[in-house]
Amino acid sequence: MNPFDVAVYHAINNLSGHIHWLDILISFIAQYAIEIYGLFFIVFWFSLPRSKPEARHALVLAFFSGVLALIINVIISHIWVRPRPFVSLPKGDFHQLIPHAADASFPSDHGSGSAAMASATWGKHKWISRIFTSFAVIVLFSRIYTGVHWPTDILGSIAVGLFSSWLIRKYSRFFSIR
Repeated sequence: MNPFDVAVYHAINNLSGHIHWLDILISFIAQYAIEIYGLFFIVFWFSLPRSKPEARHALVLAFFSGVLALIINVIISHIWVRPRPFVSLPKGDFHQLIPHAADASFPSDHGSGSAAMASATWGKHKWISRIFTSFAVIVLFSRIYTGVHWPTDILGSIAVGLFSSWLIRKYSRFFSIR
């Protein structure tokens, strides 16, 4: 545990446990981000006009960026097994709002997937990008707020997500739906 992680973790995690409805909302987002993204994909895919193939292409890039980010995370988590905050900190020194396995903490799967999907849409479709980016920020924050990730887990997951989306966008011609 480094001083940065401990200080920032406590600053964010200590916000929890005070407003019941907010804890429920953020816990829901932290647990079900993948399902919420799935709902976003379905709604956007079927609401976008066929005359806007670039918007659907943004969704395809976001999907494959998220998948690549999760694959990279599996590799990293097998190389570097970092304990989660609720494993490392003394009982009573944190608020764990959601259940989670005591597996590798670095990098956050939810964070990497969110950052990858959001950044894959940047410059592709204004509204999809805004919604995915706003939701990614909430997801990233929620993983610390609920007590399951260190801040550097989140920073690492942002790096993985950005790299994944960069790689997918670089080869986006292979993901064309036109």
